[in-house]
Parts: sequence; C-alpha cells; structure tokens
Amino acid sequence: MTLGTIVVPDDFPPVLTGTPAEIELRALGRSVRIFNERGADDEAELIRRIGDAECVVNIRAHARFSERVVDACPSLRMISVWGSGTDHVDLAACARRGITVMNTPGVNARAVAEHTMALMLAVMRRIPQMDARMRVGEWPRGLSAQLEGKTLGVVGLGAIGSRVAELARAFGMKVLVTTTRADEGRAAALGARHVSLDELLDASDVVSLHFRLNDDTRRIIGPARIARLKPTAYLVNTARGALVDRDALLDALRHERIAGAALDVYDEEPLPADDPLRSLPNVVLTPHNAGVTPEVIAEGLRRAVENVQRFLATQGANTDATSLPP
Repeated sequence: MTLGTIVVPDDFPPVLTGTPAEIELRALGRSVRIFNERGADDEAELIRRIGDAECVVNIRAHARFSERVVDACPSLRMISVWGSGTDHVDLAACARRGITVMNTPGVNARAVAEHTMALMLAVMRRIPQMDARMRVGEWPRGLSAQLEGKTLGVVGLGAIGSRVAELARAFGMKVLVTTTRADEGRAAALGARHVSLDELLDASDVVSLHFRLNDDTRRIIGPARIARLKPTAYLVNTARGALVDRDALLDALRHERIAGAALDVYDEEPLPADDPLRSLPNVVLTPHNAGVTPEVIAEGLRRAVENVQRFLATQGANTDATSLPP
C-alpha cells in the first residue's frame, strides 16, 4: 500500500461492496482496498489491513481503533465511521495524532426509533411468547400491557431519543426525559417533561435508553438504579449494552423485580449461544439490528464516503475538516 490509499478494513458481512457507495469511493482517484473477510476484530490484523493507508472507512464497531492501532499506522489521517457511535475509536489518541474522525450522525435515527417502539410492544404485549405457543397448537390468551396511558422514560434526547418521544406521544404515552447536558427546552418542545435520571426511573412504566456510551455513562443503570424501577416496569435498550450493569439486570429479571426487558445490544456481541438472557421468558432479544434497513444502509454508506470526499477536498485546500471532540 502507498500513501493516499483508502482502506475499508471490515466490510464483513459485506454491505459496501458492490454498491453505488463503493463506486463513489473508487471515483475519488485514490487506490481503494476493501476487506470482506472476518478478522478486523483482531488488533494485529486490523493494523495489518490499515497499513500505510491515509483514510479508513469503518463499517463495523468490532474494529476497534485503539491507541495502539493508530500509533502503528503513521500514515493514517482520517477515519470515517459508518454510523453515529464512536465508542470503538480512541478519540483522544486520534486527536493527539492529528487524525480526523467523522461519523454519520442521525442517519439511522428513525429506523432505531421504530425498532425501539416495536421492542416495547413486543415485550409488553408478549408477542414472541404467544407466537411460539400458537405454533405448537396452544391458544395462549391472557392479559398484556398497553402503551396508552403509560409513562415512558427516555434516557437521552439525541436524534433517536427525540424520535422515540414523538412516537410515544402518538401512542398516548406520557413522556419523561433525562439528558446529560442542559435541556434548553428540548423536552417541552416534544410535549415531554425533563427530570433527573433517578426521578425518571422511579416514575416510568417503560424506560428506553439512548445515551452515548462513554466513561460517564458506562454502567449508569447499575444495581441501585435498577432497584428503583417498579416491579411492573420494562427496560428497553437499543443504545449500548454497557450502559446497564448486566448482572444486576439478570438478577432483576430472574426474580421478576421488573416485568421484563427488550434488548438489541449486549456487552458481548454476538451474544453467546449459552447466554442466560436467551432462556428468560420475560425478555425479547434482537441481534443489534435496530438500524439495519436498506434505506439506512444506502444513506449511511453514501454519507461515510462523502466524509472522505470532504476530508480530501478540505486538505487539498489547506483547511481543516471537522473532527469529533475527544
């Protein structure tokens, strides 16, 4: 590889290869190398794949751009992340090295918000359980919970959390919101009320997590906060598994100290085949798939490639491209 190369080290399973976005990437006039094989989750292999590349288009969060990785790739000047999450990129190390990091914020917001509502309905209406029993000849009628009139606690009011609040209001839910920074009237504009996290946990019938994962939010829903939830409450997580203390959640679910949980994200992904979450009847599980729709994929890839195009154009003009803060 030579200076100026663009590398996609982690297109496995392939989503970029063979798309209009790949054509646009190759039209930038640089050598492009795309890896379609498993292995980018291994640090040494990721370093090998990046090599002397100038720009990287990052597709999968399992490719972790640690300090060691960026230090081992001295020609690297830019990382374009497909998606909004950057917890797999050491932003401080990139800043020290002068590496620009760009993402595609909000591209999957509506799809993830829809999935959040679907998980909410599935766990509260017990749809997976009833479907499974119907398929073996049973007729499992019984009570289930409805959304209308319930209180939803939205933890985080970015693009996804804001859309969830809008959809919940359409279902007739009361909405409480907590944020990591000043609300500045955003909750009220959505017909919601801004409260502290603990007040939200105390009052909500459903809690939906939408915080970014960082040092301040890791395990923010720990044992003491899970204990604040009502025994009739449900927890929905489409953000990051590490926002929640896994052991405390498992204990609450096993002993029915909360009514249930619906999860799209986990501490370890893929979720191990013997993970105890798989055997709990009051849990609905999906495979980190909330934002995966044809529309999201096409738009996200287009914007990830556009980030590279913008970076190369601004560098050529001797100006700075936008970089995420460490």
